[in-house]
Amino acid sequence: MVYPILTKARATGKKLLAVLIDPDKARRENLQQLADYANDGEIDVFLWGGSLVNALQAEYYLKFLKESAGSTPVILFPGSVNQLDEQADALFLLSLISGRNSDMLIGRHVQVAVKIKRMGLETISTGYMLIDGGRPTSVSYMSNTTPIPADKPPIAAATALAGEQLGMKLIYMDAGSGALNPVSSKVIKAVRREVELPIVVGGGIRTAARAAESLAAGADMIVVGNGLENDANWLPELAAAVREASTPDASPKQEVGAKAEA
Repeated sequence: MVYPILTKARATGKKLLAVLIDPDKARRENLQQLADYANDGEIDVFLWGGSLVNALQAEYYLKFLKESAGSTPVILFPGSVNQLDEQADALFLLSLISGRNSDMLIGRHVQVAVKIKRMGLETISTGYMLIDGGRPTSVSYMSNTTPIPADKPPIAAATALAGEQLGMKLIYMDAGSGALNPVSSKVIKAVRREVELPIVVGGGIRTAARAAESLAAGADMIVVGNGLENDANWLPELAAAVREASTPDASPKQEVGAKAEA
């Protein structure tokens, strides 16, 4: 089971690093390098998915990653209903709660609910929130939704709280692939004050310092994708920043089920 990894990390103050791999951009050499980093303990989780995924070799590359990365879990982060693959360890079942497109809230979930059940995939109900990253991104275009304004932390916080009250298990805030600006610390802090769930933050994180800032603001796991596609050699620096941000002796205030301090 993958979800207990996330809740245990939150309860103990351990911060996590996830690497997002777009199957359309996957290459064997790059995957092997990332798998080696995972086996050395530098990567906690892999996310697998993209906006389109046209690569005929997507299933092959996922199998290769699974075989190469040992026990590091691989979670599906699907951009469409066609990206399900039972080789994965779990599925972020995304409901785009920041938008008003009913297809992304429940419509497409109905289409694949039986398929997911038959696959036996562990499903992690995820309140997915797009935050304006300074320019239009693939996910905002493909989902036909408007991101939450970056300068409106109260809206982000209320949206996340609504997701928690609706029974989501996770809040994922995303500035989008190729974002000019990452999700701000003010937005992360506002959401952290309102929800008890694990918080994942991605999009626009290109430096170890930026990752540390997001984690200090209240993120439990940061996601990096584009920043590693062309050069994964800075990953050890990034992983070190994530470990430095961890607080293994976290107080009870940081446990799941209790409000965390910003």
